[in-house]
Amino acid sequence: MRDPAFGETAMCRPLRAVLLALAALSAALPTPAAEAPRYYRAPATAEADLPFSDAVRVGNLLFLSGQIGVLPGTLELARGGIAAESKQAMENIRAVLAANGASLDDVVKCTVFLADIRDWPAFNAVYRDFFRTHLPARSALAASGLAMGARVEVECVAAVGGR
Repeated sequence: MRDPAFGETAMCRPLRAVLLALAALSAALPTPAAEAPRYYRAPATAEADLPFSDAVRVGNLLFLSGQIGVLPGTLELARGGIAAESKQAMENIRAVLAANGASLDDVVKCTVFLADIRDWPAFNAVYRDFFRTHLPARSALAASGLAMGARVEVECVAAVGGR
């Protein structure tokens, strides 16, 4: 038998009442305040007065700024071409992750910027040494120029759980 006011069977009315009560109750419950973003700047970044954070954590996600192959504590690129710069960029990523309680195993997405797309195979050879079992989703593209004349820049997102 249908209730003409609601277009439902008489048996559905109690279920509808329960669902409406649950909806009202959930609307009345306090919601947890959104966690404020936390910004991390490595001492070298702060000392060089660079206009970015090395990483920003929002909830369980850690967003890393693009890393190029600069030697730690300097603004000097690693010498030796794409392979040396790629290795140093990945080491820099590992250091930023570690400073934020994370590791390469937590990385879920990488974006790779290459000064020359023909360097993609050489970059991949280095990249494979850093990601062996947990392979993040990844995009790669060529750019018309990278900061400081770098050959490669890599940015990552890590899922860091409740740490």
